[in-house]
Amino acid sequence: MAERVGADRVRIGVLISGRGSNMAALLYASQAPDCPYEIVLVASNVPDAPGLDLARAEGVPVFAHAHQGLKRAEFDAIIDAELTRAGVEIVALAGYMRLLSDAFVAKWQGRCLNIHPSLLPAHKGLDVHEAVLAAGETVTGCTVHLVTPALDDGPILGQVRVAVLPGDTPDTLANRVHYAEHQLYPRVLAQLIRDRTSPEALLARIRTLALALPAAAEKLSHGSPGFFVEGGKFFAYFSYDHHHDGVTGLLVKASGLEEQAQLIENDPDLYYRPAYLGPSGWIGIRLDSGDIDWAHIEGWLARSWRASAPKRLAALPF
Repeated sequence: MAERVGADRVRIGVLISGRGSNMAALLYASQAPDCPYEIVLVASNVPDAPGLDLARAEGVPVFAHAHQGLKRAEFDAIIDAELTRAGVEIVALAGYMRLLSDAFVAKWQGRCLNIHPSLLPAHKGLDVHEAVLAAGETVTGCTVHLVTPALDDGPILGQVRVAVLPGDTPDTLANRVHYAEHQLYPRVLAQLIRDRTSPEALLARIRTLALALPAAAEKLSHGSPGFFVEGGKFFAYFSYDHHHDGVTGLLVKASGLEEQAQLIENDPDLYYRPAYLGPSGWIGIRLDSGDIDWAHIEGWLARSWRASAPKRLAALPF
């Protein structure tokens, strides 16, 4: 799959509380022609955070709001509204010194990353470098992980090791770990995006959902992975640049041409009329135009399955 460039790049929102050195690393990495993301918002809970000035100087929109006097969920709702307004698809925490509310974490599950200055799961929380030196360790490092409700406890996406030198202080060690962070974060973010948007990753997710349906099976049909009901008909196809149309999508059954036309009229960025199957009332759902609502995809697969399954199966609850 070609790299996402220009307007097709994934939109990233970065949250900071201070100088934003990791935000800067992400921002400058995004200037590479093959980078799959762009920074569309830098937001902070500290209105005079130095990192905001850097973002402004580079032409990145910024937002700041003091958190004092607000409950955690109230403040997170303010930040979330700005992220949504900016069309953010993935949130990167970069020195953001606020614990997030459960509601915020739940909404951005799988799409919110953090970087921590240790080799997790070792040394979670604050005062990391002091803890490393006190333990007499010879190696430390940094970790990028997905954010979950538990502090510094999400799935690890990448790590870099950093040697602890004789005579190190917390400050000298922190300086070297920062160098490693600035190398690691852009690389891991770019890889996460490629993993999420590659045809292989999208097909794997579609396959998991489709084959979870009763009596569902898979085989190639006209060069595309197709999913059918045993004893019944095909209910879905995965289409990647089929007939060189440049589109990655899921093809499922609409109720007919009238619904197909209405869906496309209402949301032409999401729905399209596929070649060959389009005249039969099938609808294409784009998987390459931004963040994917997988609950929506799952619902369409179930609906199309019911339209294709034999009567003895179609009545099954699931």
